[in-house]
Amino acid sequence: MHKKTQKLKLDIVLKNYWRNNEQFADFFNAVLFDGKQIIKPEELEDADTEESSVLEHGDYAESIQLSRDNIKIRKKSSAHGVEFVMLGKEGQEFIHYAMPMRVMGYDYGTYKKQYDNNAKRYKSYTGLESDEYLSKMKKTDQFIPVITVVVYYGEKPWDGATTLHGMLSISKEMERYVNDYKILLVEARNNDLNLHNINNIDLFNLLGILLNREISSSETKSKAIAYAKEHHVDKEVIMTVAGAAHSKIDYNALDRKGDVDMCTVFEETWAEGKEEGKAEGKAEGKAEGKAEGIIIAGHELGLSEHDILEILQNKLNISLQKAQEYFNMFQKQVI
Repeated sequence: MHKKTQKLKLDIVLKNYWRNNEQFADFFNAVLFDGKQIIKPEELEDADTEESSVLEHGDYAESIQLSRDNIKIRKKSSAHGVEFVMLGKEGQEFIHYAMPMRVMGYDYGTYKKQYDNNAKRYKSYTGLESDEYLSKMKKTDQFIPVITVVVYYGEKPWDGATTLHGMLSISKEMERYVNDYKILLVEARNNDLNLHNINNIDLFNLLGILLNREISSSETKSKAIAYAKEHHVDKEVIMTVAGAAHSKIDYNALDRKGDVDMCTVFEETWAEGKEEGKAEGKAEGKAEGKAEGIIIAGHELGLSEHDILEILQNKLNISLQKAQEYFNMFQKQVI
């Protein structure tokens, strides 16, 4: 007999939701073009979310392991040939105060992978100028641009930096000499996106209700139930919202037909989800403490980043992506 309820992990349900080209295209059209239908779903293709690469400088080399949530390539035939735009989306549950640097790393990984693939074609001087051969890149070569949007699914208003300059201690006089890097940030709890896809509209409207800290939990629950019933919210959206709200979902209820049964997902799991969210928050705090100790000890022992990441995964039973987050979070304390 299968389990009646199943915990939905935020990162997994969101990745699954945004794999849908219609929903993905609609979201990026809202963020980039104020809802104008510039990006068409049929133009999108899934791309590899792994952005791992090797950073080389002289005799020094370091592996960089990064993995995005979702990334798609837009291919569009035009009078000028083919246009490629890599559209990345990053889901963020907690405020990350180094997010501009993190996005910069993701984007660099995307460009570095393109450069490495491009450079493999140039193994000899044949057809190359000396500068081109040394660069492993022709003067006419161009890479695919990447656009990354961060979606924040937390309850608190985002109070972190949205630019690299916002992370730096820098005077106004020196600001113009230091390269900046900005992020595109969308707060699920409070946004003015001009969406057209009905699932996207329901998703962000429900998240706006559920992540509102200014009203009581009972009022939040009532509003969510009323909205789901009135708008006949799709099962996929209910599952995604339940995952974002740290709820457990009754699959038996979802399998039955009828608006009332769909709405009971909120009613039956809301209290349980809130309590579980608190427990997960405490567990996350403990895990961070253990991760910090492992990373500091690893550096003191002279272990490589790869070895430390492997230890983090084994000791804390976490994914490589989570281990990398911990490593990025605490490595500055040991540099």
